[in-house]
Amino acid sequence: MKKFLIGVAAVVVAVAARAQPAPVNVEAGWARAVLPGQASSGAYMTFTAREPLTLTGASSPAAGIIEIHQMKMEGDVMKMRAVDTLALAPGKAVEFKPGGYHFMLMDLKAAFREGTHVPLTLQFRDGKGKARELKVSLPVSREVPAVKK
Repeated sequence: MKKFLIGVAAVVVAVAARAQPAPVNVEAGWARAVLPGQASSGAYMTFTAREPLTLTGASSPAAGIIEIHQMKMEGDVMKMRAVDTLALAPGKAVEFKPGGYHFMLMDLKAAFREGTHVPLTLQFRDGKGKARELKVSLPVSREVPAVKK
């Protein structure tokens, strides 16, 4: 019985450790609506970390592949490339927006329709190397939603 209780306690501690949310605020999140048959979309939001964090990726049941992407001008050409990770400094807002950093959601399981929500699990690594997650639900819109004041 004692071994059983120790085992149960170990599982509870492991689950509690995994369940700790990442120390980051996520605001103004949204995902772009798509046309029927379109296989990819973008997701946007603003991150403000409360301690040093590294954004390492995201997952969602709504997409088979999610990558962090960056768009930037190189000369007269706008280029987009995948980024493996992105450092988030404490207190400094990092904006994911059209034409800049964003999540590229590919292999969509269904069309993102305006008025619905897309679940996303954001993945981070803290300053001690510990994996952290934060679940968000992003409203779907055709264009950048108006900011509430």
